[in-house]
Amino acid sequence: MTFPVVGMVGGGQLARMTHEAGIPLGIKFKLLSDTPQDSAAQVVSEVVIGDYRDLDTLREFARGCDVITFDHEHVPTEHLRALEADGIAVRPGPDALVHAHDKGVMRAKLTEIGAPCPRHRIVTGPADVTAFAEEISRGDAQRLGEGRGSGDGSGGYPVILKTVRGGYDGKGVWFVRSEEDAHDPFRAGVPVLAEEKVDFVRELAANIVRSPHGQAVAYPVVESQQVDGVCDTVIAPAPDLSAELSGEAQQLAIRIAVELDVVGHLAVELFETRDGRILVNELAMRPHNSGHWTQDGAITSQFANHVRAVLDLPLGDPRPRSRWTVMCNVLGGDYPDMYKPYLHVMAHDPQVKIHMYGKDVKPGRKIGHVNTYGDDLDDVLDRARHAAGYLRGTITE
Repeated sequence: MTFPVVGMVGGGQLARMTHEAGIPLGIKFKLLSDTPQDSAAQVVSEVVIGDYRDLDTLREFARGCDVITFDHEHVPTEHLRALEADGIAVRPGPDALVHAHDKGVMRAKLTEIGAPCPRHRIVTGPADVTAFAEEISRGDAQRLGEGRGSGDGSGGYPVILKTVRGGYDGKGVWFVRSEEDAHDPFRAGVPVLAEEKVDFVRELAANIVRSPHGQAVAYPVVESQQVDGVCDTVIAPAPDLSAELSGEAQQLAIRIAVELDVVGHLAVELFETRDGRILVNELAMRPHNSGHWTQDGAITSQFANHVRAVLDLPLGDPRPRSRWTVMCNVLGGDYPDMYKPYLHVMAHDPQVKIHMYGKDVKPGRKIGHVNTYGDDLDDVLDRARHAAGYLRGTITE
């Protein structure tokens, strides 16, 4: 019996780490990458260079693959349906993936199934944004039993505007304080989603993996800390999160996966509100930054379980190995030599786990991450931040 071939569309770091997880299992990988320099293209043996937006390229790439999966959500939905019509197993399938591809579709579906979400609406221009903001303000006033909303008296502003497709890591997202601020999102000529600005205490993420025959596993709910719209630190499990709210978040993620028929890894990014609720912020149907801690902190990583799921193998144990695990992203700065700092980082903390992506250093670019673990959260946090900061060059001693 020959081992199966997993076709991975997208050559970024998620594909690189998913490939790494398949190596001990003897799983073969074939990669569709934009360039030979992409993170995964540097390490996968069979690489096709091509445009994932071209159907003929996708069809040619899919030949010889037992299943197609992804490290991003941008492949056109109609192309994925064409692959399925050709008899290719696509996991997650297009009917699921469209909810991560299009934020408007996602919000509509989540609302339909009763998942808790921020108040939202597709808007057509700045005046429509103001109408939405005023609607939010009226709703707050009714909820509070007062003659005004809960904001600052500016008619429901601020609100959040998002392009429905293509945004990530803070891109394609605007914090709008007035109608005058609301022009830029519409210049691209794509649909725009307006959402209320949620009064939240922190961001959480519930990561689950589901297989085609319906087996599902849930990782501990984590706290995700953002800096300038980019994930900086993930703490597993989320500190001081009640067992009730943690269980609610895990059950919500599994319910979303079932309702949307997600196969593979699903990350449900959440807001924890000041009044003790959780609201769905975003969905990602692939391995996710909030799950990188699992490489060293869980019995089975998100990457290994994603491989198992898309091949319909039994899923691995998601339980943590240590009381605490912290992941810190290494972002590019003004210090291009990423290898030289290893001497200090490894000597300073022999237990730190470094994961680099083979990317050129550019300011603000995710070029790697570190994982630390242990029984004392303050110590684990300090170690992770020191290692990430030293690799970036913001810490020099």
